[in-house]
Amino acid sequence: MTTPTRIAVIGCTHAGTAAILNMAKLYPEADIHVFEKNDNISFLSCGIALHVGGVVKRAEDLFYASPEQLAELGVKTHMRHEVLNVDTDAKQLAVRSNVTGETFIHDFDKLVVTTGSWPIIPKLDGIGLDNIELCKNYAHAQTIIEKAKHARRIAVIGAGYIGIELVEAFEMLGKQVTLIDNMDRVLYKYLDAEFTDAVERQLADKGVELALGRTAQSFKADAEGKVAAVVTDNGEFEADLVILCIGFRPNTELLRGQVDMLPNGAILVDEYMRTSKPDVFAAGDSCAVRYNPTGAHAYIPLAIRYMGTQGTSGIKIYDYNIASTGLTETGAAAAGLAVKQVTLHEHDRPEFMPTYEDVTLKVVYEADTGRIVGAQVLSKVDLTQSINTLSVCIQNGMTMDGLGFVDFFFQPHYNKPWNLLNQAGLQAV
Repeated sequence: MTTPTRIAVIGCTHAGTAAILNMAKLYPEADIHVFEKNDNISFLSCGIALHVGGVVKRAEDLFYASPEQLAELGVKTHMRHEVLNVDTDAKQLAVRSNVTGETFIHDFDKLVVTTGSWPIIPKLDGIGLDNIELCKNYAHAQTIIEKAKHARRIAVIGAGYIGIELVEAFEMLGKQVTLIDNMDRVLYKYLDAEFTDAVERQLADKGVELALGRTAQSFKADAEGKVAAVVTDNGEFEADLVILCIGFRPNTELLRGQVDMLPNGAILVDEYMRTSKPDVFAAGDSCAVRYNPTGAHAYIPLAIRYMGTQGTSGIKIYDYNIASTGLTETGAAAAGLAVKQVTLHEHDRPEFMPTYEDVTLKVVYEADTGRIVGAQVLSKVDLTQSINTLSVCIQNGMTMDGLGFVDFFFQPHYNKPWNLLNQAGLQAV
């Protein structure tokens, strides 16, 4: 009788849960042990702002798997168990129960590391003051909701997706909100200026104070030792609650020096999610992925599958539906790519229809080959699926002349005789 393969999984959020479900289905005879240091699994952190703003009433609805469901598949889940050390040569984990304090050694044949990412915490004076909070997991969400009840002025540091969504949620709760970022515009990594200008106008119209192009340097305290203000290199901003949304770094210290990584600690994997160490696999936000627009490895913590990635993402801010994929024009210049772009300012439907909305669509492509490398869309009508289409185009190496003649349907309820994507391709040609 053969001994079942022993599979150890460290971390159980999105990538971990997906890997476990797949392995349990494909290898029902395997002995799968999962180690998770928190008291919950599979929390959809992208829903935190919706929960904070009251759109999602129950935080429990943001979980999509449980230890009990995994147990039905024969998976043994060790909740509140922290892996202290990994020895990939000896194929052993050193584990501690955060309930009893007991430590033990766990042997494995195959290891799957899905430890995800963790918020970047800057080393600034006053960073340890009360009411300076992170936004990543279930516990953070509950803390933010409770403290926001009593806050009057809230500062959000970081104008990426999470920061922008929290700003909207806090403003809708009636708070005075300041958004601080060291870049000169919001969503800098995802959108070019003609798109972020529209977002900034809407935020300003709602009364949000935009403190852009300013770097947080320290925090001031009140008499009770709670945060009272954020001090930047250009002014200070009163706040009795501060949320740090500066970004994320891969949570990969356990494997440092044992597998190949990018300088920031993101684990390098091949197309089968194998690391440089035999029998050690990694997935999710702890990994570097092949970025298809450039062909290089990149760190893009967006909870995406691995086939190479375009970094496709979307966001809804007040009335605007926004999505992007691949390189912005700004990002292409930073990557050293010579590109051209087509920007359309159009309507989503024919003007003879009773209603129609403005749409801005931008497609970025290589100057010499016409290969599509990025796209962005913004409209009050939801056209974000067009960016999923363009993500497929980038993944498959399509050029602008090919895009011009793709067979898209026409129906006046939904689009114009010449689809917006066709129009972009034809304008480039």
